[in-house]
Amino acid sequence: MNLPDAFAHQAISCRALGSPFMGQLLDLLAGHWPQDTALARHFAAFDGDIGPAGHSLPLRTAGGLHALVLSGRAPDLAAVYPPAVVDDETLLAAVMSALNTHEDFMLDWVRSPPQTNEVRRSAALIAGASVAAQHFDLPFWLSELGASGGLNLMWDHYALALPGMTTGPENAALTLAPDWDGPLPPSQRPVVADRRGVDLNPLDPRRAEDLLRLTAYLWPDQPERLALTRAAAAVTDAQIDRDDAIDWLEKRLAEAPAGHVHLIQHTVAWQYFPEEARTRGRRMIETAGSAATSERPLAWLSMESDGDTKGGIGAALILRLWPGDVTLNLGRADFHGRWVRWQTP
Repeated sequence: MNLPDAFAHQAISCRALGSPFMGQLLDLLAGHWPQDTALARHFAAFDGDIGPAGHSLPLRTAGGLHALVLSGRAPDLAAVYPPAVVDDETLLAAVMSALNTHEDFMLDWVRSPPQTNEVRRSAALIAGASVAAQHFDLPFWLSELGASGGLNLMWDHYALALPGMTTGPENAALTLAPDWDGPLPPSQRPVVADRRGVDLNPLDPRRAEDLLRLTAYLWPDQPERLALTRAAAAVTDAQIDRDDAIDWLEKRLAEAPAGHVHLIQHTVAWQYFPEEARTRGRRMIETAGSAATSERPLAWLSMESDGDTKGGIGAALILRLWPGDVTLNLGRADFHGRWVRWQTP
């Protein structure tokens, strides 16, 4: 896939996920990519997949442009970004000017891969954890793989509002209200006694530069995502370790205390691990599960793409429980958490 094709492909994905502005922006970059620039030469050196399943160069570019807007570095660009609605010619002129004026910033920005922390995925995590809590009446010891800034480790601080049901703390940091299809999940909310995550490049949303990176990869015409992310960042205090996820998990499994449910969670992260790492991680979790007891149970909650192209948008919600090695198919969820198609396990 060449770069214009990667921009065009990403534009289609963004429109499908509810962002017409990103579709417009990426289509313009697909047709008018500035070839004779330092940024173009930098991108030309990338090997392998440059699209969303690989280096994700289109999203790196869009994220850098949004960072210029959010940080106040490019007021002329901000003037044509949402909530403004402008024609292609106006937007293209502002984008090309920003790429030229802020070339050093963009070169530095795109050296790191996109990093998001979509807090709306916590709606599915809350529901899945409530099922685990029905099986094990113990406090939770929570571990997240690919945790980024740790926003989804804080799901017990969030309210979940569904038709006919609202659960969560009285002074919830934010309220998640996805389009919900299916029966209601259990209302039982577990107590989280300990939480910790791992990421190859962990971000601390309490630091301004890290919060900028998290928010810049949100799409400019979706302000509700920005508001939710900032609200979650205000209460996030989870420790995120810099490490290989599977090496870290091996240590975390060994440390899990008795009298707690060890819940391993990940959302749209497992699929990016190398196949060897996924195999090793699965065996490691299953081995720990075979040794689980009623006083030291283990739960594995995942929200990941399963390659389903029939029913088939969104991610599969799977919960595995030990002792007993019970696998529960909880339904599907939108990758950005906009909707959940829940089924009673």
